[in-house]
Amino acid sequence: MYNTNSRAVAVVSYITWVGWIIAFFVRDKSDAFVNHHLNQALVINLLKIAGGLCAAIPRFGDNISWVVGVGAFVLIIMGIYRAAHWSTEPLPLVGELHLLY
Repeated sequence: MYNTNSRAVAVVSYITWVGWIIAFFVRDKSDAFVNHHLNQALVINLLKIAGGLCAAIPRFGDNISWVVGVGAFVLIIMGIYRAAHWSTEPLPLVGELHLLY
């Protein structure tokens, strides 16, 4: 199956940028499970940055930023849950985007 640390590393990858960086450096590069969750966590973190940048848009920027932030939070919770249960099912909206590999 997977390395005994795979689940912990996959879960940590969703916990802020610091967790993602730690998970990136301690992972087994050949572990597809961890790489899958690292990729999804990276996309979510980039989404959060884009949402934060939207706050600079006059009038509607704060609303866009808030919606993106709440959506990212929901995706993080879903990602942590799936990583904790050894699932590699892609997350909605971000699961099919591949930035790592």
